[in-house]
Amino acid sequence: MMHGTRDDLLDRLAEAVGSVAVAHPTRVAIDGPPAAGKTTLADELAAVLRREGRHVIRASIDDFLAPRSQRYRRGEYSAEGCYHDAHDHSVLNRVLLDPLGPLGDRRFQHAVYHPVADAVLSPRVTTAPADAVLVFDGVFLMRPELIDRWDLRVFVSTTLRKTVDRAVIRERRVSTRADVERRWRERYIPSQQLYFAAVRPTQHADIVVHNDEPQRPVWETRTR
Repeated sequence: MMHGTRDDLLDRLAEAVGSVAVAHPTRVAIDGPPAAGKTTLADELAAVLRREGRHVIRASIDDFLAPRSQRYRRGEYSAEGCYHDAHDHSVLNRVLLDPLGPLGDRRFQHAVYHPVADAVLSPRVTTAPADAVLVFDGVFLMRPELIDRWDLRVFVSTTLRKTVDRAVIRERRVSTRADVERRWRERYIPSQQLYFAAVRPTQHADIVVHNDEPQRPVWETRTR
């Protein structure tokens, strides 16, 4: 276990990215429960890498959500629906992860869904430099459909109770505390429990970040 400041953690993650030796863009997964701090960490890491001169592609699993009619077909509060139906992994692989991989042509799309409009997007195809870095955050990124697509795997861990408290603060303008707590209690926390039971994501991570105190993180490097 390593202890340090936020900057220490970001330096360690940037060093880990730099140590990946591949002939194609480096695909970095930042996995973890909702409200664990994945997006913030991914944004900060992307900023560090850009300052180092790397070309960064920034994307999120929310850019690959399935339409509402599909992701809530088992019910709005279904944990099984959250895990099995919420995202379109086949499209994610086809338009982003595989094109940036060892057999890809580096021509990619970074998003296919607009969550506010609940509409499918078709952004222009972009060609990535061979030394680019994809920093991708989201839930369930170590699942079997995705696990082999990542060149560096980071898991952001925090107590599930803390994720509820953070979500209440984050969503206070659009949801009541009761609504947020119900979604976490019935959908998000049970879906994470399904994920941990089926996949054991921390066992697949290269670096596990314990993010209960974001300004005083603890992290560990693991051997696959």
